[in-house]
Amino acid sequence: MKSLIPALLLSVAVHAGAATATIAPPVVNNILRAQVLLDRAHFSSGEIDGSVGSNLRRAVTGFQKLRQLPVTGKLDDATWAVLKADPSPTLDVYTLTAEDIAGPYAPVPAAMGDKARLPRLGYANLLEALGEKFHSSPALLRKLNPGRTFKRAGEQLLVPNVANAPPLPKAATILVDATEGTLTLLDATGMPIAQFPASTGSKHDPLPEGRWTVLGVAVNPDYRYNPKLFWDAKPGDVKARIAPGPNNPVGVAWIDLSKDHYGIHGTPEPANIGKTQSHGCIRLTNWDVMKVVKAIARGATVLLQA
Repeated sequence: MKSLIPALLLSVAVHAGAATATIAPPVVNNILRAQVLLDRAHFSSGEIDGSVGSNLRRAVTGFQKLRQLPVTGKLDDATWAVLKADPSPTLDVYTLTAEDIAGPYAPVPAAMGDKARLPRLGYANLLEALGEKFHSSPALLRKLNPGRTFKRAGEQLLVPNVANAPPLPKAATILVDATEGTLTLLDATGMPIAQFPASTGSKHDPLPEGRWTVLGVAVNPDYRYNPKLFWDAKPGDVKARIAPGPNNPVGVAWIDLSKDHYGIHGTPEPANIGKTQSHGCIRLTNWDVMKVVKAIARGATVLLQA
């Protein structure tokens, strides 16, 4: 496919202060541009990484259905014509703050018992924190910023411009499709208003098909680990309380469903969403689950289908 997107020349406000800065941008390829535009349109491809993958195909397909375009799952000319109605730049400039550098950051252990000893499940490092802030893979941030140290307050970085998304209207229904690997928000008329890639169960813990209800929402929840509920629990595992934080096993939010032990939640591993299986619950990236939290209310209908 021929390039439809020229290199972007940026002169943008710096997030950390009132000053402005100009830094030389790289050539922005079609894939990165599309991922950012789709994210701002609330048709997420998950972690923005500048590469083609199944989550991008899902996002493009959902966007095409919404806009009544030919459903090809590809970034064809008709799809670009609609996406480019959003004129905001693909990239923005972010200035690292002293708070960014200070963290605190700490390695996150793998074992539940070791996690339970921590007072908070925060970020492991600055790149992980920036990745969540800008919906990006740490590898993409490094690629966009060759020569940057990521160690100094005041250092300016190029980041995906995901801040200009319009607010989502309220959703009446959540539709989860295990075959497609997506969670879609529907308005009161049944029209899709947003779509996110999702991990939706496994052969050991299949998605519980049917009609359920949102019982409540918890932001930055504790996680109560019960090894009896997990087929792959390790010998010797015991019940444990895991403190809140972005690296908590359910991420930054838990949407409780009327099906016992099932919910919609975030994840400490955004790169795996839509690509690996779950223990039956519906997992989204932390930034996508927060979009869902803000768009739904207690009593919303949840339709789960395989």
